[in-house]
Amino acid sequence: MLKSMTGFGRGEYIDLNYHIVAEIKAVNHRYNEIVIRMPKTLGSLEDKIRRTIASSILRGRVDAFITVDEYGEKKRTVRVDKELAIAYHNAMRELAQILEMPATDSIYHISKYPEVLKVVEVSEDVEQLWPKLATAINDAISNLMKMREAEGTNIEHDLLARIDKLNLLIAAIEDRAPQILVEYREKLLSRIRELLASVGADPDESRLLQETAIFADRTNFTEEIVRLKSHLSQFHTTVRSSEAVGRKLDFIVQEINRETNTIASKANDSTIANIVVEIKSEIEKIREQIQNIE
Repeated sequence: MLKSMTGFGRGEYIDLNYHIVAEIKAVNHRYNEIVIRMPKTLGSLEDKIRRTIASSILRGRVDAFITVDEYGEKKRTVRVDKELAIAYHNAMRELAQILEMPATDSIYHISKYPEVLKVVEVSEDVEQLWPKLATAINDAISNLMKMREAEGTNIEHDLLARIDKLNLLIAAIEDRAPQILVEYREKLLSRIRELLASVGADPDESRLLQETAIFADRTNFTEEIVRLKSHLSQFHTTVRSSEAVGRKLDFIVQEINRETNTIASKANDSTIANIVVEIKSEIEKIREQIQNIE
């Protein structure tokens, strides 16, 4: 099944203490590029997040947005700046000596001086948070993949329909091929008769056969038709593969286009030239579609 490179998925995890939201957006890109935006406190989990996304999304530009809201009672502790407290105490004693006043500072007073006591929130170990975060991320990936597969199915139907059309156009070229030689021989014979009529001579059949054979060899595109059919068959098979096939399909389309150009140059026929124009139009539409395939 084909997968589009475009999609969006959202996942979340909720309990009494946390509400985690993961949103993942993917668009076309030649390679696999993952950009993660999340709180700085989750920095140590970035590698796990990246590997989780990369295990499911093989190609495309991926933007992941992660938010974490924490509820419930937060763990707090009070931290004492001992050196600063001692410095305040010594400063007060020195000031009392200078002013010739009794030192009246107490522990209570020193504790109220700026920065002596600090209330610090104790955060949960982010590694303990990973299972909850992974739940949100995996849900987002799952929803993203559903969208990519749905769009991929639509692209697959369109591509197979265009391949069927190409097969019909190639069949029309094959039907036309024998007639090219017949028409060339008739035109050649007509020109020779006109030239020889003035001198009362008859056409040289052996010479006529020789020229026709040379033309037939020069305009023979049987090998190109065989290869073109093979490429179309390979394309059809690849489209139904469960793997990431975007780059392979792009290569096959290049080969289809090359064989088509060779047929057009060899045929030297206006009817086939018109058919080739239709083929190249379909090839271009196919190329546009596969740019969005993983």
